Amino acid sequence: MKEEDFEPVDLGYFFPDEEKPKKRQDAFDTDIVVFTAKQQKLVDTLNEMLANSKDAGATHIDHMEYFRKRVENLKSLAAAIAEFPSLLERTEIANRERTPQSLIESLVNSTREGDTTLQLPSKATLGKGFLVAKLHTFSNLVKLAREAKLGDEIINDIHAETTSMMFLLLAEDVYLNLIRDTSLSMDARRQLASALLLLWEHRADQNIDDIAPVLQAVWIARAKLAPAFGTMMGTSELFTITFSLDDQWSKFIGSRLQDEDVKMAMEEFLFGISYEQILKLKSILREKGIAAIGRQEVSYYLGESVMTELSQDYRDFFQQYSIRRDNARVRNRLKIPGPHKTLEDHFISFVMQLNIEKQKQDAAARNDN
Repeated sequence: MKEEDFEPVDLGYFFPDEEKPKKRQDAFDTDIVVFTAKQQKLVDTLNEMLANSKDAGATHIDHMEYFRKRVENLKSLAAAIAEFPSLLERTEIANRERTPQSLIESLVNSTREGDTTLQLPSKATLGKGFLVAKLHTFSNLVKLAREAKLGDEIINDIHAETTSMMFLLLAEDVYLNLIRDTSLSMDARRQLASALLLLWEHRADQNIDDIAPVLQAVWIARAKLAPAFGTMMGTSELFTITFSLDDQWSKFIGSRLQDEDVKMAMEEFLFGISYEQILKLKSILREKGIAAIGRQEVSYYLGESVMTELSQDYRDFFQQYSIRRDNARVRNRLKIPGPHKTLEDHFISFVMQLNIEKQKQDAAARNDN
């Protein structure tokens, strides 16, 4: 099939008329969202709780001032990013025309290996910095709420939003991985590139609500694997621990687990060590005739320090993901055994494909009416 046989992707395709993003008072000309409606409500609630706090001392004043400055800093940063050309509009840059479609084609046709930071639009790179700053702000707001003794509910709600921002960073990274994946259809890669442009433009993603809660639940479910770390043989039964977590996850496991790459990526995710370390540990346990070991013994038997603690910290989640991602890229580039994608790659690809199919069905239904 020739390149010109593919139809251009309409970015509006991702948003039925009633779901298209509307401008908010906290959004600038480019629609970059400083706070979502949910986040704005949390910020307003926190501000009100601090204002009504019985603590009128110096610490309370410091809390209020810190809160105000960080929010203003975020708005200033968003305003500066808004000055850069929109990624969803036709733009003239150095006598060259840039359109959303040309950006999509550039992304899907790129054959560059390694870090692509210098090839990405400035707005994409700056927006990522904004999201990291926003994540740090919300993380510090959690600490502020704890110090001000504002109660578990507001603390947990702010922490949940902080974790959601981490998953937004992760989704952006996965989109870039999948766009370069030539095993996917060109149509799927173009759809992913379109989703990435929308994420870059708004620093929000409509797919994140489908992705974040499931991956976080699977991450937490790893704790149940502690007694089964043992021989690491017959891990298929361990996957069933996560099977009942979510209907979408169950569909993913049921339809994709027979894929060897998915199975290997799942092992890495659940056990928290690399494919190569898993093979080595299995071999050692077989040779020594050891039936089971604890997580704290893994470093000893591997002869190297590895992190196997069952942390629930979102920063550890992202760090572990980045390690598995880098390892997968090396294996793919060198064509060596082991997972060539992360579990996150596989799951997000699955979710995106389901969403694309649903959108096509909805579009067909509207056309029939």
